Amino acid sequence: MEDHNLIVILGATASGKTKLAVSVAEELDAEIISGDSRQIFKRMDLGTGKDLAEYKMGDKAIPHHLIDILEPGERYHVDAFKNDFFNAFEKIRHQGKIPILCGGTGMYIYSILQNQPFTAIPVNEELRNVLEHFPKEELVIKLQAEKTSIEIDKFDTSSKKRLVRALEVVEYLKHNTLKHLERPVIKPIIFGLKNQTEVTRFKILDRLEKRFKNGMIQEVENLLAEGVSAETLIFYGLEYKFIVNYLHGNLSFDELKLKLGIAICQYAKRQNTFFRKMEKDGVIINWLDASISNNLLKQEILEKVLT
Repeated sequence: MEDHNLIVILGATASGKTKLAVSVAEELDAEIISGDSRQIFKRMDLGTGKDLAEYKMGDKAIPHHLIDILEPGERYHVDAFKNDFFNAFEKIRHQGKIPILCGGTGMYIYSILQNQPFTAIPVNEELRNVLEHFPKEELVIKLQAEKTSIEIDKFDTSSKKRLVRALEVVEYLKHNTLKHLERPVIKPIIFGLKNQTEVTRFKILDRLEKRFKNGMIQEVENLLAEGVSAETLIFYGLEYKFIVNYLHGNLSFDELKLKLGIAICQYAKRQNTFFRKMEKDGVIINWLDASISNNLLKQEILEKVLT
């Protein structure tokens, strides 16, 4: 590990990231930092696919960070994740251990690898409400017309949402100076898990069935009962959005299972698209075949890490 101070294990949902990260961590006496935007919330376990039982190897618990750190209903964002990540990273390194960043939230992982300063710029709801009414083409023209010290081609303009964010950044920097934060130097080695589309689909649907049987609907009912609003839960992602609609009588149980399964498969596809974008931007990902055994995958990682 002389050339690297961080191992990253990424992949789409149901690819086996956590299980692999835990087995590698056990072998290297490492600690895991979660790179998942939803597993930070307490009591949101089945809906986020938290799999807390996987953070054990036999009787040995594998230390992990950024899981169960906030109450449901609290808001979290990329810059908060970056601050929490670097706190955990420095703590682990201070103990002489290796940090393993494991997750599927591409934007969170990308923010660490690229150390993007603009994540600290707050949301401007008023500006967003105005820009939301413009078509994508007009937003492109607006961005190109802006006089800014930032090169326009540095922004991701692939979607309307990202164009709005780019204009939000430009507007903020007209009136504010972005503080420069000294961060630890990250020297990562990155591994990605990839499956064939049909294998991914099977694993997603099989896992979804198990989560239903283990009480995922009851989990959402409990969150609503303790005062977390339906609107907030819907904001937290697909499982919560569809189950809330089911509980409100808008979907039958069969419709819930079918539509949620399709939506998660589509989400996995978007995750893989984001990882390919990271590669286009210069991030080197060592892709592994997720269909082979966990032990062989672990050996592949150890061979690269320890040589």
